[in-house]
Amino acid sequence: MQTNCHLSVLIHEQAKKYGSKPALTFRDFGSLNWRSVTWNYFSAIVKQVSNALLNLGVKVQENVGVFSQNAVQYLYTDFGAFGIRAVTVPFYATSSEEQIRFMIHDAEIRILFVGEQEQYDKAHRILPSCPTLERIIVFDSSVRMVPGDPNAIYFDDFLKLGENYPRQTEVEKLYAEASYDDICNILYTSGTTGDSKGVILTHGQYHAAFEANHRSVPVTENDVIMNFLPYTHVFERGWAILCLTEGARLIINTYPKEIQQSLRETHPTCMSSVPRFWEKVYVGVKAKIDNAGKAKKMLFKKALDVGRRHNIEYLSHGRRPPVHLKAEYTFYNKLLFSIIRKQLGLENAHFFPTAGATVSPEVEEFIHSIGINMMVGYGLTESLATVSNDHLGEPYTIGSVGRPIFSIEVKIGENDEILLKGPTITPGYYKRDDLTKASFDEDGFFHTGDAGYMRDGELFLKDRIKDLFKTSNGKYIAPQLIESKLLVDKYVEQIAVIADQRKFVSALIVPAFELLEEYAANMGIKADSREQLCADPRIVRMMEERMETLQQGLASYERIKRFKLLAEPFSMENGELTNTLKIRRNVLAKNYAAEIDEMYKEEV
Repeated sequence: MQTNCHLSVLIHEQAKKYGSKPALTFRDFGSLNWRSVTWNYFSAIVKQVSNALLNLGVKVQENVGVFSQNAVQYLYTDFGAFGIRAVTVPFYATSSEEQIRFMIHDAEIRILFVGEQEQYDKAHRILPSCPTLERIIVFDSSVRMVPGDPNAIYFDDFLKLGENYPRQTEVEKLYAEASYDDICNILYTSGTTGDSKGVILTHGQYHAAFEANHRSVPVTENDVIMNFLPYTHVFERGWAILCLTEGARLIINTYPKEIQQSLRETHPTCMSSVPRFWEKVYVGVKAKIDNAGKAKKMLFKKALDVGRRHNIEYLSHGRRPPVHLKAEYTFYNKLLFSIIRKQLGLENAHFFPTAGATVSPEVEEFIHSIGINMMVGYGLTESLATVSNDHLGEPYTIGSVGRPIFSIEVKIGENDEILLKGPTITPGYYKRDDLTKASFDEDGFFHTGDAGYMRDGELFLKDRIKDLFKTSNGKYIAPQLIESKLLVDKYVEQIAVIADQRKFVSALIVPAFELLEEYAANMGIKADSREQLCADPRIVRMMEERMETLQQGLASYERIKRFKLLAEPFSMENGELTNTLKIRRNVLAKNYAAEIDEMYKEEV
């Protein structure tokens, strides 16, 4: 039974219901050991944070910054701040000094919580240029602070300000005064254009989102949820708090690169993720098949065919599989698919919300075929994540992004733009009345900038309208569609399609070097550097052949004619990726102008 109350009191209401049941599982900074805390303990620490914040003079609707990767202290801070009607402003742990300086200034942040050494160092360096910033509170007790730093304290010392709840009477008065019109978060998006803007999310939006998602997302108090994406990401934030309203237990994964090991150690039932996670699962499993003997390859091919027919041709269309097919699937599920899921740490798999980028139909079909319920969806920060999603147990179509959730109105406008209206949509952008006005039409619909269409009650995406490329021949190219087809190749780590105002489509490709170097060694190809490896004609020819196969379903004008293999990955440090790892195409075009021009040189 969902507890959909104001977030100021959610954890305390759940503690009354679940008491000594585990609520959060986590590892302390630098530790290898998982441990858990109960709902009662969670509630007690949140109250302590609320009291401590009042003792630091935090006012109603004051903005409090959180600059950290996922950590148990992050959740304590968020809910402690909600308890006194403060606003939390999350920063990505990978944000640059320039980005956090902008956000601190724009949101007039006085108190900033930071995660570990990297975040503390950045915050300490920019403090002199941030006149509003007074206090830095450090989650990780092993952080080496600058000796005599008068502005920083450890989180454990901060908590002492709230010991024995000295301001609890005031806190409870604030609980009673809390409004669904209060701002809950300001989430700064750093989009592909580089234009950073603060999206306002109210407690009322959260309340409406939890009601709507409760109707279509079957998470229960028996689920164990891996928090993989950053809490700064609206998808993970909305999903994690939804799971708390249902009484589920959260597993806090602090170090994203260790996710595979974390899954095998904790055995969650659910996890939200972006498509890239499943693309890597697909590539990994396929690589094992490719390296297997002929008999095993044939066995797995047969198993996948059975899984596809059972789970997609029948179940995805709401049809009951024939008895013989069900028996075959049961056999292969026990013989092969259950072993794959166990190796991934997903032997208790329930369902897995997936959004944030285009999901390759090939990957989606594969994941469903091996018995993992991938729940594809679509949303934005401005819609508090979910606009639409697949509904477990209901018909779905490979390639769609599901059905619109309850209470949201979807309209297809000019240029096939997806327009939204409903109680989960942001009231606007922080201090950006001009941008807010430009984002809504006179009928109150929010303009997403995404192109799509509805068919049989399901939403299908086409591409970002601004991302559509028009070649010099007048053909429109959807780069994300092409990129998603090639990212399923095990030798492709990153790819950026080039086509705008060009005669044909080209691409910048960052190879998966570990696998590429292994291939080179097996083929007797020697190279002194990655640059030399990328330029080797035998490597280029091998990549050409693989790309030709992957592009067979594309129109001739959509196919990549030339590409450049790059020795260095696209990075946030160079401004080429956003914090959510989306490509900034204008920056790539500038940084790789010479390489791009080379691809378009006329052949003699």
